[in-house]
Amino acid sequence: MLKKNLFFLLFLGLGFSLTAQQDDTQIITESGTPLEEIYIDGIVKRELINEAPILEYDVVREADAVWERKIWRIVDVREKMNIPFRSPKAPFFNILKELAENGDVAVFKDEFFREPMTIDEIEKTLYRIDTTTVFDYDTYEEKITVVRNDVNWNDIKQFRIKEIWYFDKELSVMDSRILGISPILDNYDPTTGELKYSLPLFWIYYPEAREHFARHRIQNDYNDIAPLNWYDIFEQRYFASYIMKRSNTLDLRIEDLYYGYDREGIDRLMESEKIKAELFNFEHDLWEY
Repeated sequence: MLKKNLFFLLFLGLGFSLTAQQDDTQIITESGTPLEEIYIDGIVKRELINEAPILEYDVVREADAVWERKIWRIVDVREKMNIPFRSPKAPFFNILKELAENGDVAVFKDEFFREPMTIDEIEKTLYRIDTTTVFDYDTYEEKITVVRNDVNWNDIKQFRIKEIWYFDKELSVMDSRILGISPILDNYDPTTGELKYSLPLFWIYYPEAREHFARHRIQNDYNDIAPLNWYDIFEQRYFASYIMKRSNTLDLRIEDLYYGYDREGIDRLMESEKIKAELFNFEHDLWEY
């Protein structure tokens, strides 16, 4: 009899422990309504951003596109206008990472979107396998342990954007479209700490990701009730950037033209502004006033 009572108490305690663990991870109301449906963090539950449609691109015939030029831009997240890219709640790199890992969009190795990446290649790009030395206080020995280091969003200081400017003679308009977005990872010398090189991790085809970007909310510092999304940011060009390259025969970047002297940074910036002015003047010269 004593054994039965003891077994019953152990069973009751085990069941209570499991119930307590379940309650810690998930709270279920009596009506079965999710908790976020009852306790709303605001006046009303915001659903419009999940239902907002995106505008389809206009169909452009090959015969109507009589002029075009490809431009590559650098978006530096350390600039004041680009604060949304490094928001701690939802950094932009984590959004790209999630889309790549879930297979929601195609991921490419190159900026011409001709070499798709497999799941294994994506994981090798986003995660680095390293070895570290750990001191064992029980045995007083040092052990070498294999660890997996994720690419941290704090390490992504820049994004590269590839876009195309074109003139449509049918509509008599000059317009632009973003083609691809790539996060840039800086690689430093472990001994000196100096920057060795910067390379794109992968490329996302922007027209395919537009609908996904429209579902990710961005904090509006001027009005909490009117949030933006990443679709708005890119379509409205609500970001600061500078031009790093335009299409040319030798496929040279601006930094390939100006390097090796003290004023190279200033000359690169001036060349970037010169390309912007050329785009503006080309459109302006199409019309007579």
